[in-house]
Amino acid sequence: MKYAGIDIGSRSIKLVVVENGEITDVRQTDSGFDPMTNAKAILSGLNYDHIMATGYGRHLFEVESDAPTVTEIKAYAVGAKKIFPQVSAILDIGGQDTKAIALNGAGKVIKFEMNDRCAAGTGKFLEIMAKALGYTIEDFGTEALKAAKSIQISSMCTVFAESEVTSLLAKGEDRQNIALGLHDAVIRRAVGMLKRVSVSNSLVFAGGVAKNPCMVSMLKTVLQQEILIPENPQIIGALGAALLADSQ
Repeated sequence: MKYAGIDIGSRSIKLVVVENGEITDVRQTDSGFDPMTNAKAILSGLNYDHIMATGYGRHLFEVESDAPTVTEIKAYAVGAKKIFPQVSAILDIGGQDTKAIALNGAGKVIKFEMNDRCAAGTGKFLEIMAKALGYTIEDFGTEALKAAKSIQISSMCTVFAESEVTSLLAKGEDRQNIALGLHDAVIRRAVGMLKRVSVSNSLVFAGGVAKNPCMVSMLKTVLQQEILIPENPQIIGALGAALLADSQ
């Protein structure tokens, strides 16, 4: 039998299908202004027996599709455990939230923290800061790694930070140095969350921000350890939901 997991996030929708515990299909699209229509579109033509939803839009999906749901925390724990059996902690930095999750040896969640009240320290924050500096989000991390020094950013509020960036540019500060400072601010916030749930030597970095090379490099440096990064870090929640659909 085939089991699907759909993660309807604030920025993107991810879909994973598993059969006999192995991934057979992966799809992804933007959430847009009408995530339910886009969710239906991504499911179009897909063959599966059962589906489970997670993410911000899971409750709407449950109503429209009569599908069971699971929290992002549990879905990420199951998805990360599947790819990295040794995992004992997860850092997920997505479009609109950051999650730090600690697991026991069996992969069960024992503690977590989640920042979902504002965009501070999230992918959306980095996207806005990249635009303010004239970079694409794809180039932002690469350019930050070229910096000669890090310029401290005093505010993590997206509005104030953008204003601060504009002010620094007006003073003639180097764009790459500002970019590194912004990455440093996000890392410090994320590491603080990790320390409150207990940092481990088997940390999985998931979410779209795990594709940012500067974030990965700085996280390794600050924590003084190797970081486990999935081949596709954005699908961990959808994978977990698919595996949980299989277990029901």
